[in-house]
Amino acid sequence: MDYYMKKIIYIFSLILTISCGTAKAQNYITHKVKSGETIPDLAQKYKVSVSEIYELNPDSKRELRLNSVLIIPRKKTESPSVTKVESKKFKVHKEVIGYKEHKVKRKETLYSLSKKYNITEADIKKNNTFLYDNNLRRGDKIQIPVYSTIRTVDKTKQTINKTKTHVVKPKEGKWRIAYKYGVTITELERLNPNMKAVLQPGDKINVPNISSIKTIDNQYSYYTVLKKEGFYRLKIKLGLTKEELENLNPELSQLGLKEGMILKIPLETENESQPINSDTITINEEEYGVAIDLSSKIIDYNEKHIAVMLPFRLNNVNTDSIEDTKKQITNDSYLRTSLDFYTGALTAFETLKDLGVNLKVDVYDTKNMQSQVNSIIMSNDFSTVNAVIGPLMAKNVNQVAESLKQYNVPVISPIIKKDVKLIDNVFQARPDEKLLTQKVVDFFKTDSTSHFVIISDSKNEAKSSLLRKHFSKASHVMSRKDKKTQEDEFYIIEEDLLKVIKPGNNVVFLETKNEGYVSNVTSILNSLLGKRKNEEGDVLEDIEETKIILATTDKNSAFEGEEISNYHLSNLSFHFPTVAKGYNDTGENSFVKRYKRVFKETPNKFAVRGYDVTMDVVLRIVTSQDLYTSVYDTPLTEYTENKFAYKKEPLGGYYNNTAYLVKYENLKVVEVE
Repeated sequence: MDYYMKKIIYIFSLILTISCGTAKAQNYITHKVKSGETIPDLAQKYKVSVSEIYELNPDSKRELRLNSVLIIPRKKTESPSVTKVESKKFKVHKEVIGYKEHKVKRKETLYSLSKKYNITEADIKKNNTFLYDNNLRRGDKIQIPVYSTIRTVDKTKQTINKTKTHVVKPKEGKWRIAYKYGVTITELERLNPNMKAVLQPGDKINVPNISSIKTIDNQYSYYTVLKKEGFYRLKIKLGLTKEELENLNPELSQLGLKEGMILKIPLETENESQPINSDTITINEEEYGVAIDLSSKIIDYNEKHIAVMLPFRLNNVNTDSIEDTKKQITNDSYLRTSLDFYTGALTAFETLKDLGVNLKVDVYDTKNMQSQVNSIIMSNDFSTVNAVIGPLMAKNVNQVAESLKQYNVPVISPIIKKDVKLIDNVFQARPDEKLLTQKVVDFFKTDSTSHFVIISDSKNEAKSSLLRKHFSKASHVMSRKDKKTQEDEFYIIEEDLLKVIKPGNNVVFLETKNEGYVSNVTSILNSLLGKRKNEEGDVLEDIEETKIILATTDKNSAFEGEEISNYHLSNLSFHFPTVAKGYNDTGENSFVKRYKRVFKETPNKFAVRGYDVTMDVVLRIVTSQDLYTSVYDTPLTEYTENKFAYKKEPLGGYYNNTAYLVKYENLKVVEVE
């Protein structure tokens, strides 16, 4: 059976959940677009804003397709429930402003729930109409109405004013206003049901009518408390004790810590790591120590809930035809990468099962569409998920992370680094490109005996300038140029190198993405090994032997083309940094053996990454309190090709702060010790 066809069958048979776009969440409904309908028409029909529809259905901004299905917020499609309780002095209006989901437990009744939530049994039935005909049963998920109460004076009909109007100032967002008036962002949104997602200067909103308003101090930073976050987790994340937080935020001692609360924290502490997006990155891998094998340190055998999101786009695959499937896979890079990554993840799940790990795995096809991602989030309960692996593309990672931030669910970006927003619950598994550059630079900066040469073309002038800053005495050789156009011709001649290669040890950095240039330079360097020529080409025997190490900060496809001689690279002990070191297929690797047994094929780099990322995420969860605390409990892990040493960005998420330096040796790629 064809290799990829076998993969397709495995995907269909082993996926536990594929999101089909049905909106099961009770707070949302769906609408099938009819001919002539527009987004403003639908906003008016369902009593929601245009921006709310666009937020849930971003694809509709570009085109509103006939018969496409939109997700509409339910909370505003029904008239609010109002209960009036009159007395001689006051008339009280109870208005539904939202709902809280409750899963019914054993022995719970309508009466006990009404007492627990301070509402009537009629309120519960009215908002869960199936209870008119059915008894309440264990496991039922019901909506508990949340009311706001307004008291009005009966004689004058004037509202007792508990709020006032605030005019939004420039650069003022929701969190700033919420902090000033001592409320959470959720509470501010409840006071303003029609508030825009992004506030604009001049907007008028309701705020608590209080006299003492806090000010924003630019000498401090501000942090929004996530769901399930207590003082212990904040101590790990922010490095601040309960006492230190209470000193900075006196209201904590009276109100306690609650979700959505905005805390004042120090702008920067001495122990904070440097942001991944800074101009320089400091690597000190000694602080991580030896990689820890977590497979023997499992302490939690309770069921863990993992979600995997990948752009399979299986709805486009015709599994009845092997030829059509092959063609689809050939033309669809998303499907090809997803299949490879997921088969690696499947192998990890089987391995984890053998270790006794108890897993519930949900797999979702994002179709690489933001609207589908929204549908998945809205149609499923993610509050119990321990980690989400994926999606692959940055825009979808950002969307999932923002949506699940309220549950404090970690979202792991497994492959893509560019454009991923490193917010609090994001784990960037792929090391940053700057880290790779610094890896090779730091290694050679310790070499005080070698002469350094930098060879580049004009397109890589920025990289060569960076290297010259670190190796100030290095010689620089540029590609020869066309005399008329002054454009690179991507070659040099032997005389160009004879002027700069010295007797003894030489380290040559080659920075280019042109395959012909790599072939040209490596051939000349090989010809100079072990000898020294004068400008006339005569070999000089009476001087020290010439030794050359070739290196690059960016080992791209130009170094892997058909024109490139691996013998030359091996002779030059070619050094380069990499995310994954590559494995030697000696038949001893348990993952490779298992993968070959199932899929009859050697795993490629995406399959290996799927295995390594999945193993690391799950093992960290079952050997620590959660993924966040594992960052501190387990500084460094390593698997088939990848290693992980997460660091936290100040007031942001987590990035993988380790990479490999490897070299060619005897026609094999080995790690540099």
